[in-house]
Amino acid sequence: MATQPVIPAAAAPQVPASLDAWVNEVRALTAPARVHWCTGSDAEAAALTAELAGKGELLPLNAQTFPGSHLARSAPNDVARVEHLTFVCTQNEQDAGPNNHWMAPAAAHQKMTELFRGAMRGRTLYVVPYCMGPIDSPYARCGVEITDSAYVVLNMRIMTRMGSQALERIARDGTFVRGLHSTGDLNPERRFIMHFPEELAIMSFGSGYGGNALLGKKCHALRIASWQARKEGWLAEHMLLVALDSPEGKTFYVAAAFPSACGKTNLAMLIPPAALPGWRVRTIGDDIAWLHPGPDGRLYAINPESGYFGVAPGTSPKSNKNAYDMIRHDTIFTNVALNASNEPWWDGAGGGPPVTDWQGRPYLAANGPAAHPNSRFTVSARQNPSYAHEADAPAGVPISAIIFGGRRRSLAPLVYEARDWSHGVLVGSGVASETTAAAAGQVGVLRRDPMAMKPFAGYNFGDYWRHWLSVGARLKHPPRIFHVNWFRQDADGKFLWPGFGENLRVLKWILGRVSGGLGARETPIGFMPAAADLDSTGLAITPGALEELLSVDATAWRGELASLGRDFEQYGERLPAGLKTELEQALARLA
Repeated sequence: MATQPVIPAAAAPQVPASLDAWVNEVRALTAPARVHWCTGSDAEAAALTAELAGKGELLPLNAQTFPGSHLARSAPNDVARVEHLTFVCTQNEQDAGPNNHWMAPAAAHQKMTELFRGAMRGRTLYVVPYCMGPIDSPYARCGVEITDSAYVVLNMRIMTRMGSQALERIARDGTFVRGLHSTGDLNPERRFIMHFPEELAIMSFGSGYGGNALLGKKCHALRIASWQARKEGWLAEHMLLVALDSPEGKTFYVAAAFPSACGKTNLAMLIPPAALPGWRVRTIGDDIAWLHPGPDGRLYAINPESGYFGVAPGTSPKSNKNAYDMIRHDTIFTNVALNASNEPWWDGAGGGPPVTDWQGRPYLAANGPAAHPNSRFTVSARQNPSYAHEADAPAGVPISAIIFGGRRRSLAPLVYEARDWSHGVLVGSGVASETTAAAAGQVGVLRRDPMAMKPFAGYNFGDYWRHWLSVGARLKHPPRIFHVNWFRQDADGKFLWPGFGENLRVLKWILGRVSGGLGARETPIGFMPAAADLDSTGLAITPGALEELLSVDATAWRGELASLGRDFEQYGERLPAGLKTELEQALARLA
């Protein structure tokens, strides 16, 4: 980068020989004009921001209303994860499983080596050491991303503990995940994201979009980490983490897994309704959780990230006031629109109407949405008004409940509890939801998304479920497992449940179950509240809606589980016998 001096490896603190050798190997392959070792400092970030602004790649926003914030625009063909171009490269194809696209490691390395040859000519090669999780946590893991994108560097600085401290930990640990990234020429025909879990390595070429380019996020924290977790005896999951403080002064920690656009971020930053005074929800993490069996037989979790890469459309004072407030300064926006006041605009943003769309064109309704449906914000977690200090706790937090959920118009009730951990694994394996703009492809199609991990599990789902069962068997005090559905509709297509802050009423029942103070009625699919068990004080809801929300259609459920059984068949002998047994028992209860 022209505005920063090249920092040779010898000048960086405690650079392990293996890292120095790898950087030199990549430099020889990619032929950059210069190499920069990232320190994560404020001065470095300011210089990078100024350079990108000077090139027009970052647009400063209104300094009065959005101080310190900028807009980035990606190529129109590079706006979402590309699951069909994302591969898991294991020696044995069955280890990747039918839930992943597979390529033989030798073939993948050959393909990617040719793509990277000379790819950074004239550019800066940035070495980005980062730590996923609190620097001093025994549960944290480190990585190094080599990239030619200053936009990636700035985002990784927000999303991870990036820089000199991470490099020092890498030197202590002696191991790190290797991630190599180049935007290339942004040609979708030359765009691939390759994962080599046996090598703890990632190679991503031809994309600048977050999920494809910020390699610490989905690539490392889920696909590679899930492989590490199975080997080391823990779980790497697509889950939010929240602390729930009750009026009585008790704190509960909950992890929850939802596919995209199912209310995950809203739940992570939930603001209690006025009708439930004394409750407080604090955010530990909004997207990823690493869960480890603790010495006391409980499951402990950390959030490996330090920022949010959130979807902008729909973020409003009504839907998520905490998120809306935290992105009013020092935020990187990507692919949103602009209003006449040079403020970021999306559906729900407020302010004046859009005048410039996400591609930088004068806004015309005929051109489609002003802000891309998958437009994003990147912001430090510490700007969240509901930020929980426990996010920095090296020991993590003990999990009382795990919640699965999806976007279902029918079938799934508002809430039900699994009978035990093994049944909970079956419940999680059956998560299904409508697809959204976060993944390239059709929108609105129902697809099964086990544990909300279908795009992110780095190995065969049969082995993944077996690992879940084995982790549960090691826990003396396993969390209880629940399923929720905020999106059930009536015959006219209207939502039966108001959602948003009112979801705390469901969480209150869940915590009552966890603490042993609330009963439940047994149904064929699990334990459920009666309508009277949910706190409905001040709740605006249609008469009879609660009863419908808590109803179970046995015939429909038999069809659902039969469909799940057919999906299980693709995993063959890798499907654990314990999961087969749970499915058979669930069908028998419905009969």
